[in-house]
Amino acid sequence: MSLENKKIAILATDGFEKSELFEPLNALKKENATVHIISVKEGEIKSWESNNWGETIQVDKLVQDANESDYNALVLPGGVANPDVLRTHDDALQFIRDFFKNNKPVAAICHAPWLLISAEVIENRKVTSYHSIKDDVVNAGAHWQDEEVVVDSGLVTSRNPEDLPAFIDKIIEEVKEGKHEDQVLNA
Repeated sequence: MSLENKKIAILATDGFEKSELFEPLNALKKENATVHIISVKEGEIKSWESNNWGETIQVDKLVQDANESDYNALVLPGGVANPDVLRTHDDALQFIRDFFKNNKPVAAICHAPWLLISAEVIENRKVTSYHSIKDDVVNAGAHWQDEEVVVDSGLVTSRNPEDLPAFIDKIIEEVKEGKHEDQVLNA
């Protein structure tokens, strides 16, 4: 069973962790999903890889022009700079909130839970993240767990690039399952 007829948004900007965007992107495309790169800037965005700028990717749509209703799920890659910049953009935070409001799967890895904190959608949820932001996650009211992948009513989180195989498998599983009507919303 593939993800044909499913559309997935990946929200990112300069400084995204290369593997955390490209590996889910390639896996989702391999499953026949349509995937759009959504950003706060036009043109190309640059990855961060091994302490330096890495590969770029073309942006498909600006976040202020994107609508959650066009997508079945949202993927938030990490990196330090990427979520730190995105969390200062109200359009990006509202885009994230809309997925939660409509009970659609959201997947966040590494430092991306910073976006969930700023969007105020993480309270009372079981999540994981990169270990250095554990205190931020806990202080935002989430229940942090040190596991390769944690799923809470459609919210998929993982710690770091080593967790990508489990992260990607869960994204695909959640998109196949669709909406999560039992999800508790704070958005």
